Amino acid sequence: MAHGRHRRKRRGRALRATLAGTALALTAAATLISTSQAAGDDDPGPLTPLTSSAERGKLQLHENLVKQSSLDTLTKAMGGNVGVHGVLQSANHPMRNKADCDGTERAALPVEPEATRAYCWDAGDATTQKWLPQSVTTSGDADDDGKWGEDRVVLAGWTHNDHKAGEPADDRGLARVAFIDANDPAHLKYRWVLLVAPLSGGTDFGAVRSHLGGMVWYQDKLIVTAKNGADHDNALFVFDMHRILRADVNSSAVGKVSGGFSAHGYQYVLPAIGSYNLTGGACDASDDDHVPCLASVSLDRTSSPDSLVANEWFSSGGTQPARLWRYYFSTQSTRTGLLGTDANGDAGADEAYETKAVGVQGVLSHKPDGASEPDWYVGQAPGARGKHGTLWRQSDSGADAALCTADRTKACWGQHTESLSYWQETGELWTLTEWAADADNGWEGTPIPERVLYAVPLSSVDDSLD
Repeated sequence: MAHGRHRRKRRGRALRATLAGTALALTAAATLISTSQAAGDDDPGPLTPLTSSAERGKLQLHENLVKQSSLDTLTKAMGGNVGVHGVLQSANHPMRNKADCDGTERAALPVEPEATRAYCWDAGDATTQKWLPQSVTTSGDADDDGKWGEDRVVLAGWTHNDHKAGEPADDRGLARVAFIDANDPAHLKYRWVLLVAPLSGGTDFGAVRSHLGGMVWYQDKLIVTAKNGADHDNALFVFDMHRILRADVNSSAVGKVSGGFSAHGYQYVLPAIGSYNLTGGACDASDDDHVPCLASVSLDRTSSPDSLVANEWFSSGGTQPARLWRYYFSTQSTRTGLLGTDANGDAGADEAYETKAVGVQGVLSHKPDGASEPDWYVGQAPGARGKHGTLWRQSDSGADAALCTADRTKACWGQHTESLSYWQETGELWTLTEWAADADNGWEGTPIPERVLYAVPLSSVDDSLD
């Protein structure tokens, strides 16, 4: 897709108070940690379709867009769009290849199927307990040729660890994205970008405080999950990849300061251009009978039209089933990267299921060539350090899991894996692992690095299934 097809101008409606009048004052929730081990060998069985209008109604979203004038004011004040390529050109954090990863990092990789590409973060990010890697998307989501312009890019979303004691109140819920230059598979490097939102008609900005459990970079938009129970019932935030801006003051503040704009020490910011809120009110993560909290999202290019799929999360130590569902993207040329909405600006769930897999951290829907229905892949994560998860493939007819050849058990997937992303051009399934906890599964003692970004061919996943 040529970049000219990404560029457009449209008039958006005013975003709710979360984006227009406040600093998106959400209290982010890092993934809750259970010390119990998921029952990875317990077959969740087939997916159960959710067909009633009452159930579907709980999944409905409403679109809220920032005024174009506010976005233009902020863009002009900060010197114009830097662009994805500009961020990559200034990448200052090298990633380590698998051979250079620590033993505990390599141990976090899947037992089977084997990761064909694996990378570890630089020293500071590999061991920090202040930030948690939560989500991944790629330029393979953005465009079907796998590139954004001439660049191959991986984006990884990290959220502030609000469970760590002693952290400054102003840091709670901060969200940042690693823009990873993947043009040379042997030498990945990245640069951080802080997520923000326009304030005061675009004359200022504040921090977006988001869980970042899932991300989808589709066409020219980046869609990320909000915090569970988000302020103003927001479920998703939307960003325009043509509006990456540069901060010119290096301080801990976020927003306009004396002499220019500051971004908490980061050089680049990505301002939100809109959000989607749940029309049923605040989400409730206590069970799957209430309005769901979106835990993760991914892109399905095999649906017609392309769609955003989502899941909710419950503790891996429980038995609560979770819902999986999808929203179709708009096919209008003036609404690139946005969900399809009706005349009221509402986006309904076009397909919904319940899974009995527990501890679902990521979801992917993909329809094989010649198939009439898609397969749903769910990553089932354990709650204890050093434990491998299970990757299930489910449909309404049953479930299969990747098996370990040695002992035929199903706990073969990566340790503490988060969201899933399928790179259509290469056929790879991408994910990343989260933890750098201490030996007691806490966030106070010496960190044990277990964070890896890796890819596995989806065909290898299917070949390893029970």
